[in-house]
Amino acid sequence: MAKGVVFDQAKQKYGLIRDGFVDLACAALRIIPKNFSKFGCTITKGSEILNTHVKELADYDLTVLEFGGNDCDFDWVQIAANPQAEHQPKTPLGLFAKTYAQMIETVRNNGGHPVILNLPPIEPKRFFDWISRGLDADAILRWLGGRVDFIYRWHESYSIEIGKLARQYDVPVVDIRSAFLLRPDYATLLCEDGMHPNQAGHQVISRTLEEYADHYLAAANAAENREAV
Repeated sequence: MAKGVVFDQAKQKYGLIRDGFVDLACAALRIIPKNFSKFGCTITKGSEILNTHVKELADYDLTVLEFGGNDCDFDWVQIAANPQAEHQPKTPLGLFAKTYAQMIETVRNNGGHPVILNLPPIEPKRFFDWISRGLDADAILRWLGGRVDFIYRWHESYSIEIGKLARQYDVPVVDIRSAFLLRPDYATLLCEDGMHPNQAGHQVISRTLEEYADHYLAAANAAENREAV
């Protein structure tokens, strides 16, 4: 998501938008980011990327972590072919939580200040239609227990786990999920695939980040003023 990946409906393929939420927020806040995100990145790959930059972390005001959307996804081709079998997501929830905790500790142990983004919601019907294209949709639906909304709840469980980690490690969370869900038309903020935020969705995420940054800077200034007294 942080890479600015969207599905271009006209071209019928994924691509990068010029004004993703990272670019929009940083332009508004007049900061120059170091964006190490990668398309399709799971938390395992993210941990590897983080470990290659540990010596730089103390140089940044904040280290923003955003994972989960790719981790909770499944191999839908395999599920369609064998819906009776047990299938694991790309990153099982327990490993996801363990790896995320390690990343938080890595950032802090190297002088950084972690901030977590939770997950924007998916639109389950649209997502189901997307992942079942060219596959046996009935077989996938059987594996889902006959309920498309199971996809939403499964995806949500990773966002809930992010909230648990934030409380456990006292890490600030930028609540982009609520920014979407508080809008009755939140599906209009998502691409045709029902999962990636579109241009309007990136604008919502950007505004949420800007609000967080304003709060962060205000708190930092207040702390400096207290120390000066």
